[in-house]
Amino acid sequence: MNETQLSPDILKTKQHFEILDGLRGLAAMAVVIFHFMEWAYSDFSQNFIGHGFLAVDFFFCLSGFVIGYAYDDRIGKMGVMKFLKIRLIRLHPLIVFGSVLGLLTFLFDPFGGHPESYSIGKIILVFISSILLIPFPVMEERAFNLFGLNAPAWSLFWEYIANIFYVLILYRISRKVLLLLTLLAAATLCLVSYRAGNLLGGWNDITFWDGGARIFYSFLAGLAIYRFNWIIKNKLGFIGMCVLLSLAFLMPFGKWNWLTEPAVVLCYFPLLIALGAGATLTKGLKKLCVFSGKISYPLYMAHYAVLWMFGNYYTSHKPAAEQLTVIIITSLILLVGIAYLVMIVYDIPVRKYLTNKMKE
Repeated sequence: MNETQLSPDILKTKQHFEILDGLRGLAAMAVVIFHFMEWAYSDFSQNFIGHGFLAVDFFFCLSGFVIGYAYDDRIGKMGVMKFLKIRLIRLHPLIVFGSVLGLLTFLFDPFGGHPESYSIGKIILVFISSILLIPFPVMEERAFNLFGLNAPAWSLFWEYIANIFYVLILYRISRKVLLLLTLLAAATLCLVSYRAGNLLGGWNDITFWDGGARIFYSFLAGLAIYRFNWIIKNKLGFIGMCVLLSLAFLMPFGKWNWLTEPAVVLCYFPLLIALGAGATLTKGLKKLCVFSGKISYPLYMAHYAVLWMFGNYYTSHKPAAEQLTVIIITSLILLVGIAYLVMIVYDIPVRKYLTNKMKE
């Protein structure tokens, strides 16, 4: 996931898209629910939210739009290093937190796991690679995730790559070149989907480059929406947009994935970004959208440590459907609370401290 809230100084001079914030929170929740459900239903065709993983592609597209909106007219004066420092401060504290939480749950999972099978040196290497966001897929029991201690960090790895490409190349290119690159990226994504049968890859050693294809298109598409001003004024509101976004995650999982998933990523998600940026928000839902957007990144980066414990519990105890439902719902509520606390107690203070240090 890529969390791309605008900085306070930018918000003073530019409109803030609260509905897009709210949709980012909904997408983060969809990812969390999907990860819970995939333990219970390894056959995604039986999973009611079998396409929840496409939320990552929505994140990537939203990131391209927001980065372009926030920095296109400032990057020249800001410079490469300042931009990278700002992005590092925005993203990396929670990467570190997710790594620490992942390490603790790996070592002290009450429901299982086998930390004793790893040497201290190997555990340290896995932890350091996770903190520094260096892919190190060596944990076999965790399906060789690029980041065994915090699996979702794979998307942040690609987010960093996209940010580097943006500041070095993308912000300089013309709209025509951007469009050509986006079309090339679309063809690449279709090829990946046809070869793999879906767009689920990017998170492990075998599908590593699939992640690059996923962000290659979606980030460029989001940037193109901003550059070409493809914002569609409408009255769908936040609820209407939530319904439309949810349809992408709830669509059936089957033999046509290689076709339906690219269709959603190539066309539907950019359309939703354009509609979300142009939708009118009622005052009563503004606080919900802002809250949803703020906790989306902490939720995304903290939830998978709990998922491993849940997976070990599910494997060893095989809870009945009714019990499983209660466990998942309770876990979701607790995770939202944890995400809020992480944001208030850790993420915001650390980012404030680092931002102040950068200004000195």
